Amino acid sequence: MRAGRLLPVGLISAATLAYEVLLMRLFSIIQWHQFAYMIISIALLGFGASGTFVALARRPLVKRYPAAFAASAALFGITAVASFASAERLPFNALEVVWNPGQLGWLAAIYVLLVLPFFFGATCIGLAFSRYPGQIGRVYAFDLVGAGVGALGIVGLLFLVFPSAALRFIAALGFAAAALAATGMARHRRLAAGSLGLAAAVIAVWLPPSFTATGPHMSQYKGLSMALDVPNAWVVEERSSPLGLLTVVESPSVPFRHAPGLSLANTQEPPTQLAVFSDGDSITAMTAYGGDPATVAYLDRTTAALPYRMLARPRTLVLGAGGGEQVLLALRTGADIVDAVEVNPQMIDLARNRFANFVGGIFSRPNVHLHLAEARAFAATAGERYDLIQMPLLDSFSAAAAGVQSMHENYTYTVEALRDYLGILKPDGVVAITRWLRVPPRDILKLFATAIAALEADGVSQPGRHLALIRSWNTATLLVAKSPFTGEDIAAIRGFAAENFFDVSWAPGISASDVNRFNELDREYLYEGAVALLGPERADFTERYKFDIAPATDDRPYFFDFFRWRALPELLTLRTQGGAAMLDWGYLILVTTLVQAAILSAVLILLPLWLRRRALGRAGHRLRFGLYFLTLGLAFLFIEIAFIQRFVLFLGHPLYAVAVVLAGFLAFAGLGSAVAARWTEAVGRGSAVRGITLAVVVIAFLAGTYLLALPLIFERLLALPDAAKIAIALLLIAPLAVFMGMPFPLGLGHVGACSEQFIPWAWGINGCASVLSAILAALLAMHVGFTGVVTIATILYLVAPALLAGSWDRYDQQTSQGLSESEPFVS
Repeated sequence: MRAGRLLPVGLISAATLAYEVLLMRLFSIIQWHQFAYMIISIALLGFGASGTFVALARRPLVKRYPAAFAASAALFGITAVASFASAERLPFNALEVVWNPGQLGWLAAIYVLLVLPFFFGATCIGLAFSRYPGQIGRVYAFDLVGAGVGALGIVGLLFLVFPSAALRFIAALGFAAAALAATGMARHRRLAAGSLGLAAAVIAVWLPPSFTATGPHMSQYKGLSMALDVPNAWVVEERSSPLGLLTVVESPSVPFRHAPGLSLANTQEPPTQLAVFSDGDSITAMTAYGGDPATVAYLDRTTAALPYRMLARPRTLVLGAGGGEQVLLALRTGADIVDAVEVNPQMIDLARNRFANFVGGIFSRPNVHLHLAEARAFAATAGERYDLIQMPLLDSFSAAAAGVQSMHENYTYTVEALRDYLGILKPDGVVAITRWLRVPPRDILKLFATAIAALEADGVSQPGRHLALIRSWNTATLLVAKSPFTGEDIAAIRGFAAENFFDVSWAPGISASDVNRFNELDREYLYEGAVALLGPERADFTERYKFDIAPATDDRPYFFDFFRWRALPELLTLRTQGGAAMLDWGYLILVTTLVQAAILSAVLILLPLWLRRRALGRAGHRLRFGLYFLTLGLAFLFIEIAFIQRFVLFLGHPLYAVAVVLAGFLAFAGLGSAVAARWTEAVGRGSAVRGITLAVVVIAFLAGTYLLALPLIFERLLALPDAAKIAIALLLIAPLAVFMGMPFPLGLGHVGACSEQFIPWAWGINGCASVLSAILAALLAMHVGFTGVVTIATILYLVAPALLAGSWDRYDQQTSQGLSESEPFVS
C-alpha cells in the first residue's frame, strides 16, 4: 500500500484535532475555561459513535471506500462550521444549571451538535482501519501523527488569525482530505476531486470578518457582556492570540471606576479608565495618567496599598502587570525599582505601545522594567531580591462569585508557589496577595492555610507571627512576611486599617475585641478561621468546614475548588434564597457532563454488541476484548489528561499545555504504533500478548519515573523561552508516548485476525472509554492529585494484557483444531 493513500487519513486527523483545540479556545471566550474537558469528551464521543456506525455498516462502506471517505470528510468540513454556529446560539447558561434543570437539555443539545464534526472525522479513520486491516499500524501512525501536527499547528495559526478564520481553515482541510480521497474513486473521480478541491480553496480564501466576543452569543454573566450593556460603551481595540482575546472598552456615559478594595473613606474620583477584558471576563484597567502622582492618590486607599505603609522605597515585583494599576501604585508610593511581569505579549503591547500616551508612558520609565514571563517561571530564576512582591487582583468578581474557576488549574497560589516567592524576598520582605471577599469565606481562608503550609515547609515554627490580613467591604489583602512582624509593623497595619475603615482580621497579638469594627459581618469569619488554622485543631477545622479550604499544591493546583459533596443538599435547599451563589457550578457541570457521557457511551458500546453479538463471537471473548479496549481507553486518557494539567505549570498557559501534550502523545504514540509489529518480533518473539506485556511494563516504569522527576525538571527549566520549553516537553513525552502507542494496534491487529467484524467495534469501545476518562481524570485529579491519576492509569495498563492472554490461548487451541480464521469464536 502506497503512503499516498493514507495522506487523507493524516489530513483529516490534523483537521479533527485542530478543531478540538480551537473549540476549547472558542468556549473559553463565550463560556469559561471549564469547558475544555467537555470538548475533549465530546470529541471522543464522536469517535465512539463513529465506531458504532462503521461496525453496523462496515461492508457497504468498505466496498465504496473512496466515496465513503470523501463524503465523510466533506461532511466534517460542513459541520465544523455549522455545528459551532448553531451551538453558540443555543440559550444555554451554565450558571442556571443549579436552579433550572431545563439547562441540562441545552447542554445535551450542545453535545449532539458538536459531536457531528468529530463523528464524520472519526468515521474516515474507522473506515481506513476497516479497509486496510493488514496495515493497522501504518494507518494508526498516519492518524496519530496527523492529529499531533493539527494540535500544534492550530496554536501557531491562532497567533496569526482570529478564531473565525481558523475555523474556516479547518473546514477547508476537511474538503482537501475529501478531494484527495476522491481521486481513488472508480468513476467520476476527477469531477469529485476537482469539486471538493474547489470547495476547500473557496473556504480557505473566503475569510469572514474577525471573530469578536462582543456579539450576542457570549454568556450574559461575563464582565464584557455587562459592560457593553451600558449606553455608549464601545470596543476601542481587540487583540486575539492563543493566550486570550483582549478587548479594550471605553464607557464615556458611565465611566469605569475599577479600584478593587477602595476604602469607603476615599474622597477622590479616579481618573478616566479603559477596561481590558481577557476572554470577556478577567478585567484590568488602564488609567489615564499625566505624570502627577496626586491624581492617583485614591490608590493609597485600597487594601493593596497596605505594604507600602510599612516599607520605604521598596524594590517591588508586580506579578501580573495587566493595565498597570499596581505599577502606578508603586510609583505613587515612591518605589525605588518596579519589575512588572506579564504573561500575554499582546497586553504588554497595548500598555507599552498602543495606549502608551494614555497611561503616561509608565512602562517606559527607567525605573520600571516590564518582563514577558509567567509568574512562577520568573520567580524561579529571578536574579534580584525584593522588598515587596505584589500579586494584584485580575479576575472578575462575577467569575469568583459564580465558582467558574473551580476546575481551572492555577499554580499561582500553591504551597510551592508561595515558597518560591518567599525565596526571592529580602530578609524583611513581604508578599502581598489581594483576593475578592466572599461570605462565608473560601478564597481567603484557603490562601491563609496555604501560606501557613508554605511557611512551615520553610521551617517557620510560629507562622502566625509572619501573617497579617485586612479586609474592606469587597476585598481582602494577605501579607506573608519573610521575618516576623515587628511592633512597628503591627502598629502601621492597625493605623492604615483605621484610617481607611478597613478591618484587621489577623495580625500578631490581635484579639476578638479588635475585629469586625467597620465593615460589620454577622460573624468575623476570617478572624475565627485564622485562629483555628493557626491552632492545634487545624486539621479538624479544615475537615469540618463547609467548603474545601485545604492548601493547594502543585499536585492538586485547584485553588478555586471549594466544593464538598456533603454541603450540596444544604446549598441546594438555600438556592432560592441566594445559596446558588455558594455553589461551585464548574464542578457540578463537569459531574453532569460525566453522567450524560456515561449514558451515551453505554448505549454506543452495548448497541452494536447486541445487534451483532453472534458475528463478534462468544460472550466470554466479547467481554475480554471489550474490557481490554475499555481499559486502554481509560488508561491512555488518564495519563494524557494528567500530563496536560501538570504541564500547565511548565508551559505557562492551559492552551499551550493542551496543544503540546496532545501533539506529543498523539505523534509519538503514532510512531509507537508504526514500530509495534517490529517490537513484537524483536522482544515478544511474535506473541502479541508478550509484546503488549513488555510494553506496559515499560509504561509503568516511565510513568513512575516521571512522577518523581517532573517536579525537579520543571523547577530547573521553568525560565527557559517558550520554544525551548515546548521542545523539552515533547522530548519528555516522547519515550512514554511511544510505548503507549503499542498496546492498541497490537491488540486491534490480533482481534482483527480473529474477527474483522470486531475492529470498528473495538475502535468505538476505545473511543467511548476515552469519553469517560477525559472528564473522570479531571475530577479524580481534584481529589487524589495528578500522582493518583497516573497511578490508577498505570494499574490499568498492567491489568490489560491479562484480559487478552486467556482468550488468545483458547483461540490458538481452537485454530489448531481446524477452526476457520474467517469465522472465529462463533458459537
